[in-house]
Amino acid sequence: MTASISHPQLLNDQDVIKRVLLHIDNNSTDLGDSVWQEPVDSYHSQARFEAEIALLKRLPVPYCPSAALSDKGSYIARTAAGTPLVVVRGLDGVVRAFINACRHRGMQVAKGTGCSRAFVCPYHAWTYNLEGDLKRIPGQEGFPGVNPEEHGLVQVSAQEKGGIVYVMQEGEITPEMLHDSLDFFMPEQALFEQTTFTDEANWKLLTETAMEGYHIKSLHKETFFPYGLDNITLVENFGAHSRVTFPFKRIEKVREIAPEKRRIDGLVTQVYLLFPNASVAVLSKHSNLVILEPLSPTQSQWVVYRMINPQTAEYPITLEDAQRDAIFVNESGQDEDREAACAIQASAASKANSHFTFGHFEKAIVHFHQHLAKHLD
Repeated sequence: MTASISHPQLLNDQDVIKRVLLHIDNNSTDLGDSVWQEPVDSYHSQARFEAEIALLKRLPVPYCPSAALSDKGSYIARTAAGTPLVVVRGLDGVVRAFINACRHRGMQVAKGTGCSRAFVCPYHAWTYNLEGDLKRIPGQEGFPGVNPEEHGLVQVSAQEKGGIVYVMQEGEITPEMLHDSLDFFMPEQALFEQTTFTDEANWKLLTETAMEGYHIKSLHKETFFPYGLDNITLVENFGAHSRVTFPFKRIEKVREIAPEKRRIDGLVTQVYLLFPNASVAVLSKHSNLVILEPLSPTQSQWVVYRMINPQTAEYPITLEDAQRDAIFVNESGQDEDREAACAIQASAASKANSHFTFGHFEKAIVHFHQHLAKHLD
């Protein structure tokens, strides 16, 4: 079944269905109350890029789902906000994050994903345990005065909440920082795919494509639009985050069902924009965690994890179901969204526009830019 994600500031499933049906009847949609003009320089300025990287380092940002580190000793090494990191589940079950740099000469001690009892630097074999302690220096007599206790891997803050591992590179994550975080993934949800790829577009352009339904008919005319509704979305803000609900046309079939018995399974896609650069998309058969890593002002890396949705006897979901669902998502919208973002990036430096305008139909994007500007200021 579709994961039920509750939050005091968010509508429950029955109220979501009721509001969508009301919008269909009135040919309306959720509207914002302000218009935002974002300078186009924000999408190609090196100074702005560096400010955003600095911001990502001082905020708790999703790094991976807990399911990607299911076993003791499992780790993921990748670059986040320009810093090589390795995040590992210790033998005690606790997740820890370290800068992925040997304390001898700075070589990365881990690569990609795997499972290990220790990190051994491939350059000179300095060895660290999963708590980051330096346990072995080959030929230690050649390093007089080097105290292993002072040369462990440099640790950064990591916390698990709601099936997601959050990492903050500067300072410590406190409970207050995650008070708007939700319980997204259940322990029984299996991870069936993880992938990375790069687009020639600023990370904000790629983020914006998932925040509004104003473009569905025009951009997705032959892919998503035959199944979805054009410019009929629900937009809910909570803290700096947003949830955008995209209904399918098949939501009409619940009209004759008593409101308290209606189930939202397979009737909508809900995208949670986790400020600043991550999102969770809950679809019919699977859910995605996406982190958009800025590589340069004009280039971004997608880090994508896909998990099977929870199921019941009445709503079974197989691995094949989830895989087909993921293929549909890519072919029915995401690839077209990515192409649009890259096309916009190609013209961003042309000076044809001094700013991009986001109107009342783009409430979640306005909310995103308001909070980004506030944090950067």
